[in-house]
Amino acid sequence: MTSERYNARESEPRWQRLWDDKAIFASKNDDTRPKYYVLEMFPYPSGRIHIGHVRNYTLGDVLARYMRAKGFNVLHPMGWDAFGLPAENAAIERKVAPKAWTYDNIAAMKKQLRSIGLSLDWSREFATCDPSYYKHQQKMFLDMLRAGLAEREKRKLNWDPVDMTVLANEQVIDGRGWRSGAVVEQREMSQWVFKITKYSQELLDALDGLDRWPDKVRLMQRNWIGRSEGLLIRFALDPATTPDGESELKIFTTRPDTLFGAKFMAISADHPLAQAAAAKNPDLAEFIADIKKIGTAQEIIDTAEKQGFDTGIKAVHPFDPNWKLPVYVANFVLIEYGTGAIFGCPAHDQRDLDFVNKYNLGNTPVVCPEGQDPKTFVITDTAYDGDGRIINSRFLDGMTIEQAKEEVAKRLESEVRGNAPVGERQVNFRLRDWGISRQRYWGCPIPVIHCPKCDVVPVPDADLPVVLPEDVTFDKPGNALDHHPTWKHVTCPQCGGKAVRETDTMDTFVDSSWYFARFTDPWNATAPTTPAVINRMMPVDQYIGGVEHAILHLLYSRFFTRAMKATGHVDMTEPFAGMFTQGMVVHETYQKADGSFVTPAEVKIEIDGNGRRAVLMETSEEVEIGPIEKMSKSKKNTVDPDDIIASYGADVARWFMLSDSPPDRDVIWSDERVQGASRFVQRLWRLVNESAEIAKAAPATRPATFGPEALALRKAAHGALDKVSGGIERLHFNVCLAHIREFANALAEVLGKGDKPAPDVAWAVKEAAVILVQLFSPMMPHLAEECWGVLGQNGLVSEADWPQIERDLLVEDSVTLVVQVNGKKRGDVTVPRAAQNADIEAAVLALDTVKVALGGKAVRKVIVVPMRIVNVVG
Repeated sequence: MTSERYNARESEPRWQRLWDDKAIFASKNDDTRPKYYVLEMFPYPSGRIHIGHVRNYTLGDVLARYMRAKGFNVLHPMGWDAFGLPAENAAIERKVAPKAWTYDNIAAMKKQLRSIGLSLDWSREFATCDPSYYKHQQKMFLDMLRAGLAEREKRKLNWDPVDMTVLANEQVIDGRGWRSGAVVEQREMSQWVFKITKYSQELLDALDGLDRWPDKVRLMQRNWIGRSEGLLIRFALDPATTPDGESELKIFTTRPDTLFGAKFMAISADHPLAQAAAAKNPDLAEFIADIKKIGTAQEIIDTAEKQGFDTGIKAVHPFDPNWKLPVYVANFVLIEYGTGAIFGCPAHDQRDLDFVNKYNLGNTPVVCPEGQDPKTFVITDTAYDGDGRIINSRFLDGMTIEQAKEEVAKRLESEVRGNAPVGERQVNFRLRDWGISRQRYWGCPIPVIHCPKCDVVPVPDADLPVVLPEDVTFDKPGNALDHHPTWKHVTCPQCGGKAVRETDTMDTFVDSSWYFARFTDPWNATAPTTPAVINRMMPVDQYIGGVEHAILHLLYSRFFTRAMKATGHVDMTEPFAGMFTQGMVVHETYQKADGSFVTPAEVKIEIDGNGRRAVLMETSEEVEIGPIEKMSKSKKNTVDPDDIIASYGADVARWFMLSDSPPDRDVIWSDERVQGASRFVQRLWRLVNESAEIAKAAPATRPATFGPEALALRKAAHGALDKVSGGIERLHFNVCLAHIREFANALAEVLGKGDKPAPDVAWAVKEAAVILVQLFSPMMPHLAEECWGVLGQNGLVSEADWPQIERDLLVEDSVTLVVQVNGKKRGDVTVPRAAQNADIEAAVLALDTVKVALGGKAVRKVIVVPMRIVNVVG
């Protein structure tokens, strides 16, 4: 037995080197064992990993190590989502090349990730900014272009006139560019798009089959796809009021039942009718220019003050030729949704109600809640969007909402104006095609050439990859590719004339929409995938990442997989069989009297009779303990993983991340609990060393029988094995760790008796210690390897098979039954599992609690529900 402390600083690098030398985590594509593909969302190489990375990758690593021990050919790769705007910002601010900045960061982060002890197959590593990767992305773009899944179309976009680039909605802040501060304009520009809308219904329907995805993620995707059934209605226009004699305005509505509550029509600033009216009305043109400054983000539009301009145009109600509705240009109607026009029923839509209250247009309730008197039901500041009966609607009065929808649809379908019905049932989707053009240098070049004679010409496959030039400068606003003296000037592959390359690069979401497929065979230099390999290794069995990627990344990946199937690269449609979204790591904040924040590393927590207080270690100045929040640089409540690993070791960080809360919830960082995890590591080390001493006296062969003490320990060991195995498979890691602690206590109790154990107990201790080490090996692999050697086991625990559960040991000899008297619980009774009813009755009636509850009354009968309840009736 040793009294030495476990030395993580010495042990962990040694085992990491040995794992690398033996390449034990490298999976082989020709392995005949069943596959298991576990993948965490790959990181952006920002330069440092944060503690959230440690949690994310530890979750996947536990599962990977467990499934490998269970006999699976585990694919657990790592790469880098390496294109993106931060590298360009670094180039501008620090005068470094984006490529050099990116690869320096990759080297630093890879070193950090290795220090966590992850069982990754580094032989498959790639960065998306490497031409050997994006060559294949360009090939798939051209395949999608040929298949009609990629197109060039004009779109309304956010344009920064200073930086001279298109901005994503998230980069428009208060109507200004996030970097330049310039007032953003909406411009119509040609953009490359992927036709994700071709799969709208399929993407929606397939969510029902993703039963290993979180319900919240599937709901978010359903809402984003946004299927709605409704009616396309052709409102007649009074030609005397229109700018050029226009005769009708089409709208799509999901609430045709509220037509008699209409108070106005609203059209987008980009609607042709608005543009025609603005050409003849300078005030309207100025209004349109102003509202275009807020950008195109739906969230911005939803929260902006509702504004409108009365065009003077009048629309005719479809059920009453004498009912004229004013047509407004409104800032909350987008051309991309529906037809770019709506009718406003303010009593039952909050946005419309805010609008009419601003412009004094009034409202008429047309749906009355059950139990309300229609004569007194009024709407003032809050719209009613619930169920009820139709009122104030002529022939619809008294109907349910669904009945009214059907009646309106039938009537307008049967009414014909010109050669078309006034109403037509339609299904619409909120989902829009994916615009992938970005006016940035550091991204995958779009492989097309623009020729004055031949128009858009695909780059021949043989000329791929189109490689980014490295000799670019960022001294001018806009895309550095536009300013390069030679790169964009080429010869047209078709006519041989002068032409120019496409200088837009792809949205970086494209890079991450197929990387999981490339991991299956990253050595294939001639094609994006190897069908025989990818069709065997995909889909990803367990994907792990943050819920912030629940919509776009996952939706784009689902689309891209379908596009890859359509173009012959895979034979499947869904990339991720299982999805898990982990919680964040959060920490309390610390603030000085002047309002400035300080880092946890600068603070010492003191506990006295008045509770917890925080002081600066350097000056003893007291600082305020603030709320627990997401770790952020601005609040300085971040924890550096390198500091934790240097102080305690990677295994302690891993154990804490897994033990402190369910993995789908936020984990609160606590130095005290980290120290507790460190103490538990040392306790396990002592337990294993003590067990190893006892194991030396254990018989070489398994005893024929086991006494009560040995049997109890074996039951604890196999019970823990069963619970931890099931817990890992369900990703209930914090529960697994609780079972491991419980089992360690059972083993410690046996070891603590001090007597020389009988041979059967010694054998049971050895078995228990081996099982204990294997149970915590996925969570604390370095400690486990060290303990494996102490126990004299052959090879590495990382290569050992998962222990077999002896199911007979899971059957308890006794059972605890709930005891009731006249239906009320009065206690419990533990009896032998094979006890007869007469024995159970005797044991129950002997309980003091039962005697007190009966109060001297005679027992009329005793009802025994096997294995569950005993009810005494007095």
